[in-house]
Amino acid sequence: MLKIIFDSLLALTGLFLSLPLFLFISAVIKNSDGGSVFYLQDRVGRNAKIFKGLQFRTMILDAEKKSGAIQSPENDSRVTKFGRVLRISAMDELPQLINILKGDMSFVGPRALRPAEKEVGSDVERSVFEYPGFMERCKVRPGLTGVAQILLPRDATRELKFKYDIWYIKHQSFWLDLYLIFLSFLVTFRGKWEIREDKFKGLVRGLKERVDKDLGEKNLA
Repeated sequence: MLKIIFDSLLALTGLFLSLPLFLFISAVIKNSDGGSVFYLQDRVGRNAKIFKGLQFRTMILDAEKKSGAIQSPENDSRVTKFGRVLRISAMDELPQLINILKGDMSFVGPRALRPAEKEVGSDVERSVFEYPGFMERCKVRPGLTGVAQILLPRDATRELKFKYDIWYIKHQSFWLDLYLIFLSFLVTFRGKWEIREDKFKGLVRGLKERVDKDLGEKNLA
């Protein structure tokens, strides 16, 4: 209940404070190519329920017309110049505050994934339900940020990310959520969404070592 109240209050505050940004970003996107401002995409939520994730559009029009659903690589050529700025600053995810108010998402939790897509480097579209551990991570609402998003690089395997997600589900607490939100703000200001091992070592070393130790002991058991 504390998490729901916290999410709702923070999302309402965020929407109110970011209203000028909403208007500015919307105007820039609309004036760039005349296309839609927002991008709606099917995402898998709590209890495997599909919901519409809302984001500012950062790619060219009809970006997936030829490729189909494909995971976006780090230097995706389909991303517009302004879209790249939005991604670096994480401003493209501002509309997901609405998803949080609706109860589809939380501020902290496993990343909201598409039901199926091609991973980077693969030509085969694969359902996320086929990955070991996916249903277990569906026990909680997906989040804007989380343990896997912060501690692991973008190109880490889904299997490893899911192990980090499940660790969070088993150890989640209000204070851990606050700490992860704090780290996310630091990462955003530095212009990198993930904290690599050579950045913010003092802040994340203890958490990463704890997660890796717990996962290592589980694998050895």
